[in-house]
Amino acid sequence: MRWRIATGLLLACLAGCARDDAGDRQVVQLWAMGQEGEIVARMLPRFERTHPHIEVRLQQLPWTAAHEKLLTAFAGDALPDVVPIGNTWIAEFAALDALEPLDPRIAATPGLTREDYFPGAWDSGVIDGRTYAVPWYIETRLPYYRRDLLAKAGVMSPPRDWNAWRDAMRAVQESGGSEFGILLPTNEFEPLLNLAVQQGEPLLRDGGRYGNFRSASFRRTLAFYKSLFDAGLAPRVDNTRISNVWNEFGRGMFSYYISGPWNIAEFRKRLPAELRDAWGTMALPGPDGPGASIIGGTSFVLFRSSRHKDAAWALVAWLSEPRQQLELHRLVGDLPPRRSAWRDPALAADANAEAFRDQLERAVPAPKVPEWERIAQEMRIVAEQMVAGRLTVDQAAAELDRRTDAILAKRRWMLSQRKAAP
Repeated sequence: MRWRIATGLLLACLAGCARDDAGDRQVVQLWAMGQEGEIVARMLPRFERTHPHIEVRLQQLPWTAAHEKLLTAFAGDALPDVVPIGNTWIAEFAALDALEPLDPRIAATPGLTREDYFPGAWDSGVIDGRTYAVPWYIETRLPYYRRDLLAKAGVMSPPRDWNAWRDAMRAVQESGGSEFGILLPTNEFEPLLNLAVQQGEPLLRDGGRYGNFRSASFRRTLAFYKSLFDAGLAPRVDNTRISNVWNEFGRGMFSYYISGPWNIAEFRKRLPAELRDAWGTMALPGPDGPGASIIGGTSFVLFRSSRHKDAAWALVAWLSEPRQQLELHRLVGDLPPRRSAWRDPALAADANAEAFRDQLERAVPAPKVPEWERIAQEMRIVAEQMVAGRLTVDQAAAELDRRTDAILAKRRWMLSQRKAAP
């Protein structure tokens, strides 16, 4: 009997210690990556003051190690409670059945509504009709441009479609304003991907089982992309051969450069004072008018293995409030995913950020398959071969389909097994 009592007391103590290392408080394990991990560390004391029953233990990770560490933690049943993960990772961890569905918690949280989020940002976390992630910060890509050089060439307003855009590049080049119309580094897949999603057809077909790169719309994208290099409007260089993109933009080597919101602060800091008003941002032109783009960023997920889901969700809900999103923007430059945050005077008055605000209404998620990042790299490799003249547009489209179908072979097999299961 004494042995049973002692064992019971020991187990109760262990259970209590595992649940709560700080008296009456629940301990939430949070992993956060990059510079945002440093910023959130400064925000957490305020959360803990307003939530005295919760203690947050933060582990900061570099982005380069985060994916492997999460997979290792999943295999070892050692995942934290909550993590903001890259949006292209959501499908992978959902396929592993590692994520907690969030729809009931979202419905029960006042002020946290899908309608307040940019549609593409929210949709990034929805897999097969279930919401597994809530956006924390977002980004998309659009052109930065030299307003002064284009004005001298007679281009007085940002072009809205591909033909007008190509004409503007040609005009600024012919006027001597820029050596090239646009910089499209050949070792980056993002510019081509953002052009590709402007078409009506998806990049993958049959529920993500096969590539759809031989579609008429993607071949149209490839043809436009290739034409910029063939016409000498874009240099055939990768970004390692551009010593300093800000300096080259400032001296007029090119007039357009597709990049993300982080470069607003960089151009303001790095360009000389006399060019302060000489550049701007604009919506990404599409085939026949303002086009879509890919939405990126990170989203909060809760892991099924968490023993403190309620406390972890309280942290997610707090960090998702517009006030916290605006603080992150102020300190790092990350864009808020909630429309209500953009009503803040400081953000609403930023003309360069406003172009991103407009673009985010049309931004869409990348294909939601775990293999997407590998496929995107194959897109880069094949496009580089096409730009170098080793592949035609049709050959590049067929080759990309071939590589994509090989990458997705395991996915097709797994889906067929699931369908055949009784």
